[in-house]
Amino acid sequence: MMEIYCIVSGKVQNVAYRYFAEDAATELGLSGWVRNKSDGTVEVLAQGDTDALKAFVEYLHEGSLNAKVEGVAVDWQTPKKVFDDFSVRH
Repeated sequence: MMEIYCIVSGKVQNVAYRYFAEDAATELGLSGWVRNKSDGTVEVLAQGDTDALKAFVEYLHEGSLNAKVEGVAVDWQTPKKVFDDFSVRH
């Protein structure tokens, strides 16, 4: 199992981006979380197998219908804590 920590920039708040990410992660069998940051970016932590995580990063670049993703910074790491599911944090 691997983990990615991502910061997504662009028009990614108030456009259902977190729920888009949650749906994509669930579809791919990933666990972790997504949340808005005060600076207008979205923070994502996802865990799973490498191929599923690579596919998830593609989803993050695509974004929800009204999102305009400018960038996705991805940091690959070994999980320190394992999550059971994927959730939207507030």
